[in-house]
Amino acid sequence: MPAPQDTLSVVVAGGGTAGHVEPALAVAEALVEQHGATVTALGTPRGLERDLVPARGFDLRLIDPVPVPRRPNLDLFKLPVRVVKAVRQTREILRDVQADALIGFGGYVSAPGYLAARSLGIPFFVHEANARAGLANKLGVRLGGTGFNAVAGSGMPGEVVGIPVRAGLRSGDMQAAAERAREQWGLDPERRTLLVTGGSQGAVSLNRAVAGAVDTLTTAGGFQVLHAYGRRNTAPAPHEHYVPLPYIGDMAAAYAVADLIVCRSGAMTVAEVTASGLPAVYVPLPHGNGEQALNATDVVAAGAARLVGDAEFDADRLVAEVTGILGDGDTLETMRAAARGHSAGDTAAYLAAAVAAALE
Repeated sequence: MPAPQDTLSVVVAGGGTAGHVEPALAVAEALVEQHGATVTALGTPRGLERDLVPARGFDLRLIDPVPVPRRPNLDLFKLPVRVVKAVRQTREILRDVQADALIGFGGYVSAPGYLAARSLGIPFFVHEANARAGLANKLGVRLGGTGFNAVAGSGMPGEVVGIPVRAGLRSGDMQAAAERAREQWGLDPERRTLLVTGGSQGAVSLNRAVAGAVDTLTTAGGFQVLHAYGRRNTAPAPHEHYVPLPYIGDMAAAYAVADLIVCRSGAMTVAEVTASGLPAVYVPLPHGNGEQALNATDVVAAGAARLVGDAEFDADRLVAEVTGILGDGDTLETMRAAARGHSAGDTAAYLAAAVAAALE
């Protein structure tokens, strides 16, 4: 339904991966809580937003995805037609919800969002979470959008503001969240907890290392392991004090119960982990332009995390890193303090206020 005319109506565009969806939802929540806005999320049928957006209570409107091929193929020739269709669909949504503004976070839906907003004369904003800006967000700024960056030097003009994360990770009841985690996953409150996740799709190299290390970690180390192995991957063999899950929907509880996390270093993951005050061992994706390693540079330099190359990461290295941190109380506490000290301010509230102020 369209928003009442006296209510600020904002469309957030950030579909595909959690790295695009979660910052969009964090800003959406700040817009509602602090400015009484009506927020509509723009997404595609393919992305995680299909589950994440309705679960957080927001209206989700879908458009056709517009993937940009990295090399010449048939999809490249179809691109202009797909763009025109997606922009037309987005224009209809913006009109229907009487949008006052749009803010995009990259991904398949952002470029049509920027193009549609510009064509309708609606102010739009662009947030880049990664250390290296993507094509859609660069386009958005060139079209006249107001740019914001998580870090300096992304290659996209804009104020450096950090990454918006959900309020519960900064100021929520961590003790209650940890209790919730222990109850739903059967974790032992007397054991230190290692959280391992390769994201929504899992990570084969992380899964392989866990499989080879779980016995040592749970017996000799005396730890317990909470492991998100990915929905597309084979379920690991059972083991005492080891909880394998295809996907963790309640990441706030997982962060709260964990003493250490081993994971990829996507921009949103690094932001959430650091905001939670959680020490980390980051294993960047070995593909792409190296942005995942760059995402973790600052927190590693601050002493809140360690960085291990994917090619170097195996069961022995996992055991060495985990026992060196969880098995040493001083090291663990030093890393915790560094993570807490490095946590960014309330970027979600800042961006929400910037959007609202621009429309006054």
